[in-house]
Amino acid sequence: MKKVFIECCLESLNEAINAEKRGANQIELCRSLSDDGLTPDYKLARTVINSVSVPVKIMVRPRKGNFIYSDEEMDQIKYQITTFKSIGVTQIVFGALNKHRTVDINHTKRVIEWSYPMQITFHKAIDYSNNFFDDIESLINLGGIDSILTSGKASTAQAGSGVLKDVIKNYGEDIKIISAGKITDKNLNNIHRLINGKYYHGKNILGNLS
Repeated sequence: MKKVFIECCLESLNEAINAEKRGANQIELCRSLSDDGLTPDYKLARTVINSVSVPVKIMVRPRKGNFIYSDEEMDQIKYQITTFKSIGVTQIVFGALNKHRTVDINHTKRVIEWSYPMQITFHKAIDYSNNFFDDIESLINLGGIDSILTSGKASTAQAGSGVLKDVIKNYGEDIKIISAGKITDKNLNNIHRLINGKYYHGKNILGNLS
């Protein structure tokens, strides 16, 4: 398998240190991965950033459930972004949909403004979009979004491999497409053969880090 970019999704300092030791190129720090990841503790974020040399992304998601946010929740998101920026975070992970279940461009614009000059990954909220491909194009045209995390509208990268392959082929030169969804050290090679991507994400992508 050719050299690929490995992003480990994790919840603790110990996992972050182990991920770096095993060759992770990047870390995504979350809380409550059982809920698909929520905003982590500020102190933990600062400790992880200061303890590893690889880049660290921070999830900004104030609650579990859908990705439709009220103005009050957006105020909370703004506070979280501002706080993370003040402790040295340079990359965040965010996603929002509107009531029509398409990407909420207005909320996304606000996050781009609040977080600048941070890099932003639009997370797997995109997989719940009713206009998946159009919304990818909208995010590209919007500017300010560095990458998109997706399972190809499926529960796993394996199941969504056909869609992921198309997304990477059609948009991979315009934005980073990070493939995700139950990717482990055991199935990464096979998934890579199916979709031929550059960027891969998973909790166990380098094995159990605990």
